[in-house]
Amino acid sequence: MTIDRRRLVDRHRIRRTTTEPRSPLQLGNGELGLSVDVTGMQTFPDLHPHIGRDPGNPGSLLGTQAQWGWHTTPRDPRPELRSATRTFDTARGRVPYVDLSTRTFGEGPETGTEDELWLRENPHRLMLGWIGLAASSVGEEQLSAEDLRPLGQELDLWTGIAESVFTLRGFHFTVRTAVHPTRDALALSIDTDSPYPPALRFRFPYGSGAWGNAVHWEDEAHTTTVQSRGKAAQISRTLDETHYRVGLLGNQTMNTAQPARHEVILTAQALAEDQPWSITVDFHPGPTQSDHVESVAVPPEQVFEASRGWWERHWSTGGIVDLSESTDPRAAELERRIVLSQYLTAINCSGSTPPQETGLMVNSWRGKFHLEMHWWHAAHFAVWGRPELLERSLAWYTTVLPQAQQTAAAQGVTGARWPKQVGPDGAETPSDIGPFLLWQQPHLIYFAELLRRSKGLKAAEQYAELVFETAEFMATHPVDDGGAASLGAPLIPAQECYGEVKDELADPTFELVYWRWGLDTAIRWRELLDLEPVDHWERTRDALRPLETREGVYPAIRHPVLDRRTDHPSVLGALGFVPSTEMVENAVMEQTLLEVLQDWSWETTWGWDYPMIAMCAARVGRPELAVDALLMPAAKNTYLSNGHNWQNEGLPLYLPGNGGLLMAVGLMAAGWDGTGDAPGFPPGFTVKHEGLTPLPS
Repeated sequence: MTIDRRRLVDRHRIRRTTTEPRSPLQLGNGELGLSVDVTGMQTFPDLHPHIGRDPGNPGSLLGTQAQWGWHTTPRDPRPELRSATRTFDTARGRVPYVDLSTRTFGEGPETGTEDELWLRENPHRLMLGWIGLAASSVGEEQLSAEDLRPLGQELDLWTGIAESVFTLRGFHFTVRTAVHPTRDALALSIDTDSPYPPALRFRFPYGSGAWGNAVHWEDEAHTTTVQSRGKAAQISRTLDETHYRVGLLGNQTMNTAQPARHEVILTAQALAEDQPWSITVDFHPGPTQSDHVESVAVPPEQVFEASRGWWERHWSTGGIVDLSESTDPRAAELERRIVLSQYLTAINCSGSTPPQETGLMVNSWRGKFHLEMHWWHAAHFAVWGRPELLERSLAWYTTVLPQAQQTAAAQGVTGARWPKQVGPDGAETPSDIGPFLLWQQPHLIYFAELLRRSKGLKAAEQYAELVFETAEFMATHPVDDGGAASLGAPLIPAQECYGEVKDELADPTFELVYWRWGLDTAIRWRELLDLEPVDHWERTRDALRPLETREGVYPAIRHPVLDRRTDHPSVLGALGFVPSTEMVENAVMEQTLLEVLQDWSWETTWGWDYPMIAMCAARVGRPELAVDALLMPAAKNTYLSNGHNWQNEGLPLYLPGNGGLLMAVGLMAAGWDGTGDAPGFPPGFTVKHEGLTPLPS
């Protein structure tokens, strides 16, 4: 029976009548993200505080961010990565890594040399500006949140349009907000009974190198200028080497004023009675290129129409899961998380570069993206019938491929070693953890294989170079250890709590199995493309050290003999996240799963751990544990009313949890090669699904 997709999505439209400080609404298109308060704008940023990891430098959850919006703090001379490069003894001799002279996480502000701290803080993602009602809209000199009375706010997921109804100083307002699907543009429609002309206030900050707060109110180091003509205006911004402009186009003639250096007031003139004021705010990277102010934005009605069309197509095609006929009382909450995660990952995780962990709402790690998290953010798009949303970000890897090849060569191997924490330039960030991780290396092979399964052999031809360069590194990086190919020191596994033994750690279980699957897949790709085999790929694959067991379960690492029950239980990723391999026995992994569930320190886990557990449980035939994991009542498995996966006050949203949830549900509903329908759901769940692609066996 065909799923009534409109009815399913409408079940989970977001409705509220009060301010929810941790949970602002978010709109966007993968390239531009906009989070708004109950005014449908960013009138009161203080209503949504964001502590970050530095309580002395708080910010707001209300943000306007674009994939192209980055800033670098000037410094002369500019530090080079070699100032943070240190060599380590390895089986291949002395090998350089971008390191950090102190611990990444500790009490108080981050520490390190001046060069290290500058390199960690730059480049950082910009908050492009706050857009809110101006006080003159209600005849006041300044606004206070105490004068605000929310009446109702609703986000229509089917159209991507938010409607906000409220009173301010006793005057009634209805504001509609939308983001254009293919431009870095938003539109506002403001209807009010206020006798005063509606006006908008734009505030523009300087860039910030803080861990979480992208806003720095520095007046002197940047410039803001405005010009206007009739119904159009243009704001030009310069922050050192960063330039962008904001095109404004309304349905009425507008006045502009600049009461402060980085504040612009836009006021509508001569509105007809009962006619809303509509305006487009269109962001563009680069300096002002023309004096033709009228050409810098599209009409607001086009933004609303484009939003309606794109989101209707999004929901009408691709994957969908309906749990409404289930008898298990948890089904409604799981379905809510599924639908809202589809919405949020389309907004935050489908852009032209890999996403940061907090998407396009607020900064984490200065807005840099973590490549080991890219799988959790975006792999699900291929499984849920939207492969084009994954492909948007894969072209970026081609641009940084030469750097990845240089990193591998410097470490005495061939192929491409992908970095961990980077900005758009692809330069590694100094860290005592990131450069030593390995598990992001096979991700590109996984992405490409999922795309091949959903799009056919053309995808294999398109991504062959990235797959083969990745496989070449994976085949040449392991070292000989008593005749076995070993993943040797220095390295840090996905379970990062072993970081202080990186100088001696060897053969983490998850990474070994992922290595085997990645090489297997790359070898099979050469066969599919009628290419000659690469002998040393097969030799390395066949020589990878077999997994050890201890007391009937798989340990996290082979050496040293340590058993830590904190952080990510990544040993479970060896079956579930990774498809079946010859290395893993299902019965042993089932026992490993049960042991983890028995006594893990859940307060130390992260949002993607729960989908990882669910995928493992589904693969070993324990569907009841899969659902239990997805809905485990743990702090970092919290999903707010806006759908975001909350972790803590410092990390108030976490897109790897949302993307991981979708990947787990895709596996549980569509299964993998050779399974029946919905192998990951227990009795009590009636699972109807469309448009999902089964995962590799």
